[in-house]
Amino acid sequence: MYYTGFADEAGTGIEAQIKATKALGWTRIESRNIDGTNIHDLSDADFDRVAGILKDEGVIINCFGSTVANWSRDPRSEEDYLRSVDELKRAIPRMERLGCTMIRGMSFTRLRDASLYTGELEESIFKKVNALVSICEDAGIYYMHENCANYGGMSSDHTLRLLDHINSPNFKLVFDTGNPLNSIDYREGHQKSMQSAWQFYSAVKEFVAYVHIKDGRFVELQPDEIFNKAEWTFPGEGEGYVKEIVRDLLASGYDGGFSIEPHMQLVYHEDSGSAPEELKFNNYVEYGRRFMKIVEEAKAELTAAQA
Repeated sequence: MYYTGFADEAGTGIEAQIKATKALGWTRIESRNIDGTNIHDLSDADFDRVAGILKDEGVIINCFGSTVANWSRDPRSEEDYLRSVDELKRAIPRMERLGCTMIRGMSFTRLRDASLYTGELEESIFKKVNALVSICEDAGIYYMHENCANYGGMSSDHTLRLLDHINSPNFKLVFDTGNPLNSIDYREGHQKSMQSAWQFYSAVKEFVAYVHIKDGRFVELQPDEIFNKAEWTFPGEGEGYVKEIVRDLLASGYDGGFSIEPHMQLVYHEDSGSAPEELKFNNYVEYGRRFMKIVEEAKAELTAAQA
């Protein structure tokens, strides 16, 4: 088991991201944006600089937090699909250079009107994601699908349908504890309810290979936005069942990564302005420390139960 996180929520530049990582005693970063640009979109010169700093500091990138097929990509758009292919192909040589074998991907944006998901559209989504995963398989890397505001994130049933149709051992699940709490449940018969993180996790846990730690509380529906409104909290203080999920994972022998994504001072999907750098840094480090405490308490409970 290891700790990592979206360190761009600690600082804009790679230096601040590494500093926050080391302040927690960690050696890994799930890299998303560096100086405001996704790692797969950095110029070659900027990427070379980042790679050199990481090597000198002894910090590794364990996962590329890419925008491939994410919530900004329409499943009906061939242009958005080809854009995702290009992003993936740019990422792979950089991943190889950094010794990184995981890339976070999705299954194109969630369409609010479930009736739009005809058999034809679903088949198109499966075909496109299969093609993206095939590129990863050829490169020897893993496509880590996150339950965000995308097709697979519409419900546990949708994720399971993806698993049924993506025919590759290189397709793995990332479970984000916070994403269900502000997402409508699109399972048949549940469309008037919000998702439960515990229900979603329980339905897919045998396929979970990596975990994002986010917590908060649902506030209100925002029908005209991609994301509904949530209030983000420290881990274990919201509706994400963080403590329960961590304990269950450890009891089941989980030995993968826990990647923190606080969202508390810097929320990527809201035009709320950037928080001061010091506030971001301190919040990220405090979040990481609180989460490590949750893990240690869960381990102690399990040890006591086995005694």
